[in-house]
Amino acid sequence: MSAPGDKDARNALHAAVMRLLRPLVRILLNHGVPFATFAEIARWVYVEVAEHDFAIEGRKQTDSRISVITGLTRKDVARIKKLEKPEDEAAARSYNRAARVVSAWVREYPMEGTPSGVAPLPIEGRRSLSQLVRRHSGDMPVRAVVDELLRVGAIRLRDSGEAELLQRHYLPPAGGRRKLVYLGDDVADLIATIGHNLEAKPSEALFQRKVFYDNVPAEHLESVRAVARKRGEAAIDALVRDMGMHDRDANPNVHGEGRYRAMVGIYYHEQLLTGEHKPDASGAQPEHKNPLGHEARKAAKRRSTQKGKP
Repeated sequence: MSAPGDKDARNALHAAVMRLLRPLVRILLNHGVPFATFAEIARWVYVEVAEHDFAIEGRKQTDSRISVITGLTRKDVARIKKLEKPEDEAAARSYNRAARVVSAWVREYPMEGTPSGVAPLPIEGRRSLSQLVRRHSGDMPVRAVVDELLRVGAIRLRDSGEAELLQRHYLPPAGGRRKLVYLGDDVADLIATIGHNLEAKPSEALFQRKVFYDNVPAEHLESVRAVARKRGEAAIDALVRDMGMHDRDANPNVHGEGRYRAMVGIYYHEQLLTGEHKPDASGAQPEHKNPLGHEARKAAKRRSTQKGKP
């Protein structure tokens, strides 16, 4: 950890946070979230992290110490701790359990010659989708999981009564509320990995790699996307198989103490570096491709009108 008075390290951290926040702020504005709301959320997280992650062992974390750590007033700390935390348990639970069912289907019932490379399953019976859901979705009803997979287009029901898996990974539809789970889970996982590696010894660093080229012409982008998709799918399939061997839900023969969550993520991104519009280092696309959402524009117009009133 850098010393608090290290100006160069502080500037580097602030610059990194600004790059990190640009795409996040773009998402917030596109969903009509003003700065005041974001600031309140940030206060909330500061208090929560200070309370749980920066407590002195054997001592109760007081509002006064949280105030010192975060720079918030004790009054603010006390107020925030009384607020009800915003949660979206239903979306997160639906996403996680449906994703587990799809992963188990791919792992347990491979079959050559089908579009997804996975065997169709009858809805009921000994070797069925219902049995798969019961084993891998926790306490969610079978019908609820099947309806969710149908809703997002992950499966279709054949005239024979079998369910056919159409895509090997669970992907909620564009614009769906469940896709916001990605924002909370996937970005948090990446930042947590980077945070660990900033302080860890080389021997204890978590895996973190990326491949990039910065001189690809537009005419070759589709080929690059295809390569990323093909290689990424193959890598994910291998990870589903090999990591699943060590998970107690996927492999009942696994025994041991504690319960850890382990994940590896793969993603593809592209960014325009030359041309009429030059985006910042955050990966922003040209401005005309990233307009503010309709609700955000209306909110901005209302604030502008109110400011102009006498």
